[in-house]
Amino acid sequence: MTPIVSIFKNPPDGGRGFHRDMRVRWALEEVGQPYQLRLLAFSDMRRPEYRALHPFGQMPTYEDGDLVLFESGAIVHHIAHTYPGLLPLDPNARSRAVMWMFAALNTIEPCMSSGNADYLSVRLAQLSTRLGNADWLDGDFGAADLLMVTVLRALHGADILERFPNLQRYVERGEARPAFRRALAPSTTIMQTA
Repeated sequence: MTPIVSIFKNPPDGGRGFHRDMRVRWALEEVGQPYQLRLLAFSDMRRPEYRALHPFGQMPTYEDGDLVLFESGAIVHHIAHTYPGLLPLDPNARSRAVMWMFAALNTIEPCMSSGNADYLSVRLAQLSTRLGNADWLDGDFGAADLLMVTVLRALHGADILERFPNLQRYVERGEARPAFRRALAPSTTIMQTA
């Protein structure tokens, strides 16, 4: 089966990839898994048939046969465990990668929406120190970097990211990946709403 990912028909960001469905599309592109896009309007997200897929009526959803998932982090986690390429084979390295996936979504992302610039600055400084001069968080690029880059991308144009040049370069490295570029301008099959 070809997975189906729901996305906005008319994304509020103008298609610049700042919505959470980008994480899912990027992960699928990284592992080379074909997928289809289901384009939805905001009104479609309130329909009972969509709420059956996502009880909170948000984006994205992921459908693969009889498996339906919501929450971008859970979907990326599933993709990373289902297809080779986003998680290391070594058990300890794999556990550290999952740890960084959670850190991106549970430590860094909430700081960005908290409205507390000082708190965010502290967390970014800690992340910057940990990253140092490395290209990626823990070895080769993987699911943890994919999630962290998509979280940090929300700071584009904000002065705070410019204070941490290594984090800015980290985001740029992620955005330069061919799979990211393909996900940003997908050439996958488009499905209209049912």
